[in-house]
Amino acid sequence: MTTSASWTISGSDGEPIYGVTDLPHGEPRGVIVIAHGFKGYKDYGMFPAIASAGTKAEFIAHRFNFSHSGMTNDVTTFERPDLFERDTWNRQVTDLRAVLSAIDEGQLDDRDLPVIIVGHSRGGVTALLTVGRDPSLSVAGVMTLASPAYCQSMSDDQKAELLSAGRLASPSARTGQELHVGLPYIQEQLDDPAAHDVCALTKTISCPLCFVHGDVDEAVPLTQVRALEQAAPHAITSVIAGANHVFNTPNPSPAEPPYSPQLEELLATMTVFAQSCVRHATAQASDQASSS
Repeated sequence: MTTSASWTISGSDGEPIYGVTDLPHGEPRGVIVIAHGFKGYKDYGMFPAIASAGTKAEFIAHRFNFSHSGMTNDVTTFERPDLFERDTWNRQVTDLRAVLSAIDEGQLDDRDLPVIIVGHSRGGVTALLTVGRDPSLSVAGVMTLASPAYCQSMSDDQKAELLSAGRLASPSARTGQELHVGLPYIQEQLDDPAAHDVCALTKTISCPLCFVHGDVDEAVPLTQVRALEQAAPHAITSVIAGANHVFNTPNPSPAEPPYSPQLEELLATMTVFAQSCVRHATAQASDQASSS
């Protein structure tokens, strides 16, 4: 049995980050922060199931909408397409840092526990950028799900159109809306390529890493996780047979089983990884206490 609570904090440019916290029935051992991907949101598909699995393993689970995702608490539409058009990697990093700060400062929960970030697709990239850019962040582990290894996946024609027109059409098959990617998305990458080099930044991450990917992912090919593997040989990699980009999870999906076999395997992998991150963080804290 879990207890859920909604919250809102300020994100990039002061825009709201809408979140939900799910608490386990017993005493929590750690915190899982769930970051959605492109055109995703906190209540999409697998994310309630990930939160539920986390609470069953005695973790607090925070899931949230990035401030410029275009999504609010209305799951039927992108209520703020204007924000969607202004979204960038830097804005998402700012948002994830805001969530981590809210946890650290006791705004979302007042317990000092190890934090594991679980990011799907674009959310996985954001997690790697965030932790890779700031080694001082107190993060016990990062787990990516179907994550690209690069910030920029546009074709040359798409990139040229975005640079010349200032926006690029990106329709939502889910809502039928004509969304747009704005010029700032590509411009910040051209202005500061080093801050958007996912593999180079991943190499600098010292906390435990886990990369999970499906072998029939139609959106992000398996070669992407192989690139992440090369950047972080110490990471755990799990390739799930028969899994697509959303691990065969419909939207909407029930928060409780039965799930697809692919999602079940993902949840089991996440639970084992999160538990190992807690043990690792606890051992590190003990060693630091002994040395001091």
